[in-house]
Amino acid sequence: MPAEKTTAATSTAMSSEQSAEKSTATAERAESFGRRLTGLARRWEGLIVVLLVAVTLWATLAVDGFANASNVSFLLLDTTEIAIMALTMTMVIVAAEIDLSVASTLGLCCAVLGALWHANLPIEAIMPICLLVGAACGAVNGLLVTRLGLPSLAVTIGTFALYRGLAYVILGDRAVADLPPAYTGLATQALGPIPVATLLVAVLAAAAAVVLHATGLGRSIYALGANEEAAFFAGVRVKRIKFWLFVASGVFAALASLGYTFRYASARADNGMGLELAVVAAVLLGGVSIFGGRGGLPGVLAAVLLLGVVRNALILADVANEVLNFVTGLLLVASVLAPNLGAVWRRRLSHRTVRLEGDTSR
Repeated sequence: MPAEKTTAATSTAMSSEQSAEKSTATAERAESFGRRLTGLARRWEGLIVVLLVAVTLWATLAVDGFANASNVSFLLLDTTEIAIMALTMTMVIVAAEIDLSVASTLGLCCAVLGALWHANLPIEAIMPICLLVGAACGAVNGLLVTRLGLPSLAVTIGTFALYRGLAYVILGDRAVADLPPAYTGLATQALGPIPVATLLVAVLAAAAAVVLHATGLGRSIYALGANEEAAFFAGVRVKRIKFWLFVASGVFAALASLGYTFRYASARADNGMGLELAVVAAVLLGGVSIFGGRGGLPGVLAAVLLLGVVRNALILADVANEVLNFVTGLLLVASVLAPNLGAVWRRRLSHRTVRLEGDTSR
C-alpha cells in the first residue's frame, strides 16, 4: 500500500509539473507574439513605406491613368499644402499638443491675400503680410496655451472657428481670381512629373528633419512631449518652446495658403476647408504618438504620400466623396490604435506570466 501511494503521488506531481510546463510554454509563446507585435509598432514607419509601395503598385496596375506623368504631377501637387502643414504639426504633436486651426489659418491668409490684391497692393508686399498674419494666428494659440494654461485642443477648436469667421468677414463670399499669371503659373510648373512646389516641400522637410532629429531643440521637444514636468526640471524652456511651435505652425499654414491660392488661381474664404483632418491623419498615421514624445518626420511624409495615393486612385476609380471621407477616417482610427496594440498586448501577457509563475511556485 505505501508503495502504491508513493507511485500515485509521484504520478500526480509529474502531471502537475507537465501541466505547469505546458502553461509556461503557452505563456512564453504568447509573450513572444506580444514582443513581435510591439516590434511591429516600433517599425511602424517602415510598414507605412511598405504599404505606400504596395498601394502605388496596385493603383498602377489596376487604375487606368494613375501612372501617367500628368496624374503623378497632380497627385504630388495635391499633397503639397498637407505636407507643408504636417511638418510643423509633427513637432506640435510630438510636444504633446495639437493645432486644429491650421486649415482655418490657411483660409484667413487666403482671404487677406485676396482683399489686399483687390485693394491694388503689389503681390510682393502681400506675401510677407500673409506670413505675418499666420504668425499672429499661431502666437494667439501659443499665448492661450502657455500663458493661460488652456488645453491646446480646446484653444485650437475655438480659433478654428474664429479664424474661418474672420476670413468671411474680410472677403465674404467673393472669389478673387485675377491673380498674377507669373505666380499662378509657377505654382503649377513642373520639372518633368515633379512639380516645383514638391521640391520646395523637400527643402522644408529636410530643414525640419534636421531641427527635430539632429539638434538640441529637437531633443527638448521630444523630452517635453514624453514628460513635461521632468523636462522642466531638466532645464527645458517648456513654455517658450511650445509658444514658438505654435507660431511656426501658423507661419507654415500661411505658406501653404500662398501655394493653395496660386495653384487654384483663386483667393476665397473657404480655401482649405477640411484640410486639418488630412494633416492630423497623416501625422498620426506616420507613427507620431497622439500622447507626445514619439514619432518622426520620415513616417509622416510617407503617410502624406500614402493618403494622397489612396485618394487619387479612388477618385480615378469614380468612388464617391463619402467613401473617401470614410477611408480617411478609418486610416485615422487605425493610426491611433495600431501602434499601441503591441504594448497593450505585451503588458497583459506579462501580468499573465507573473500569475502563472506564482501558481507554479506554489
